[in-house]
Amino acid sequence: MISARNPMKDKVAIAAAATTGFTAQNTERSQLSLGAEACIKAIRACGLTASDTDGICGSAVPAAAMQSALGIPEVTWFANPSIPFGNQIAAAAAAVHAGLAEVVLAYHTPYRLPWNTSGALKDPFRRGGMTMPGAGAVPETVAGVAGYTAWAARYLHEYDARREHFGYVAINDRSNAARNPAAAMRAPLDMDDYLAARMIRWPLSMLDMDVAVDGADAFIITTPERARDMALPPVLIQAVVLGMIDRNEEDQTPGLHRHGQHVVVEALKARSDFWTDGMDLFFPYDGFSFITLAWIESVGLCGPGEAGGFIEANWDQAAKRILIDGHIPVNPHGGSLSEGGSQGSGHVREAVHQLQGLAGERQVEGARTALLTPGGFFFNAQGLTLRRA
Repeated sequence: MISARNPMKDKVAIAAAATTGFTAQNTERSQLSLGAEACIKAIRACGLTASDTDGICGSAVPAAAMQSALGIPEVTWFANPSIPFGNQIAAAAAAVHAGLAEVVLAYHTPYRLPWNTSGALKDPFRRGGMTMPGAGAVPETVAGVAGYTAWAARYLHEYDARREHFGYVAINDRSNAARNPAAAMRAPLDMDDYLAARMIRWPLSMLDMDVAVDGADAFIITTPERARDMALPPVLIQAVVLGMIDRNEEDQTPGLHRHGQHVVVEALKARSDFWTDGMDLFFPYDGFSFITLAWIESVGLCGPGEAGGFIEANWDQAAKRILIDGHIPVNPHGGSLSEGGSQGSGHVREAVHQLQGLAGERQVEGARTALLTPGGFFFNAQGLTLRRA
């Protein structure tokens, strides 16, 4: 049963978002130092100090280590949910709404490790992370990258789609990243470049997979009342959903017609005051290009197998980017394929900055609502609706 009940709607706010920016090379920084930098930026953006924070929620770096590094005197709640970042948003928002904490510092520290880049094997300090979080160590399973390549191939077969449809996602991200100083990959990209890219596991090439990066994002999550006393316009959380069906493993998913994305959409739509016809910004996940096509179809912008045609119909050839109905951008920060593989934290941060009017050259004039789907479609489908207070 999917309930429309949502007592938390508009009762929790994101007061600030900050980033270190991302680098697609092994840096000399640790995850803790990157996370701490982003956290300090978020705290200062609100006009707060470390002692104003009483909750911590992050990934990779333990909350206890982050508290110690930042010198936060005391906390009444902390957690370290797994990625994607929608898990952190859901946990932090629930904690604020329940009164477990009033001001939560949420963070994510994307880092180049052996599960996302073989280049990390050259660094003895990075060799410990051999497997993707939540995945087994055996390389030949239909999980992680292999799972998405298998389902991407199924999508091409079932709907008679073309790899160029994936290519539009990569090109859109790169065109948007060119205006984002925090992005790791900003060089121009066209369809010829996409089709010539090195194949990793057919049908997905290097340009279809998120960029392994070092960096961090951080957020201040609190009550709307407390946020209004801070330095920036509050961004209200309308709804947040983590969706999953019973057969959620990559090799057990029944088909493209029913998976976690559909659960997210049904619940998120029922719990929000707006949907695609009322959104000013759209952030479909793009850890693999194929996921974006699936989200475009799942949220109802077009029918199954029609995402390629939908993108072509909403393609701005001069700017080489997707503009839905000529004005709604898709992942204006450059997404996972060009800003960097932040497992959704970059999508949330860009949405917050856009709704606060802080997106610089990328700013969408008058943006007040954002629809985010920062996750895949197996065990990690997620959704979030945000609006400017």
